[in-house]
Amino acid sequence: MSANNSPYLDPRDDVAYVFHETLVRKTTVVVVGSVLKLFMVLHIDGLENLPQNGPCILAANHLSNLDVFPMQLALPRPLFFMAKAELFSNYLLSWLIRQLGAFPVHRGASDQWAIIHSHKILDKGLVLAMFPEGSRSRGKGLSVAKTGAARLAIEKNIPLIPVAIFGSQNLFKNIPHRVHVSVDICSPLYPDLDDDPLSLTDQAMFALARKLPAELKGVYAESPKGFDL
Repeated sequence: MSANNSPYLDPRDDVAYVFHETLVRKTTVVVVGSVLKLFMVLHIDGLENLPQNGPCILAANHLSNLDVFPMQLALPRPLFFMAKAELFSNYLLSWLIRQLGAFPVHRGASDQWAIIHSHKILDKGLVLAMFPEGSRSRGKGLSVAKTGAARLAIEKNIPLIPVAIFGSQNLFKNIPHRVHVSVDICSPLYPDLDDDPLSLTDQAMFALARKLPAELKGVYAESPKGFDL
């Protein structure tokens, strides 16, 4: 939706965003993957839980600014993801991360433009990666998640897939030793008629918390009595 036919006039509409796997992305994945192999041992589990095609939303915990790289290296489909708007203030960096599938979001309040762009991604049958916690936990455990990812999954009636990441917070901290990084793709959650954004968010967060070590489970360490995963 362009600025001309959208009620939400936004300067972000003045630049181009991609909805396909660009050559820049393919090249970057190869180069970054080769470099990270020097510092990281990547463990992947649950790859069969990622649909081979069609729209879906990945809801991952957020340990580090680098989280998206192990996720993309672990998955065969290109990821499209929100990034803080401040990263797009530099022209060259903005162009690069847009080529990689990123789009800006203003944190701290509901961002209608980012919501509309998320709908565009899903309408094209792509994979939207989100971090429901909003900001990095820096290894201090899961914080209370926002409901945006679940709300989108319900509105579009598409699977919400919890993804547990562990080890990315330690990248480059033990040179020359390589760090073990795990990406665990949980079983997809398909919205039910009884689901609301909060209940579906809780299902996703408790599911991924089960895949994390105790020190990273945070506020999702113990499921409420009677809670069904």
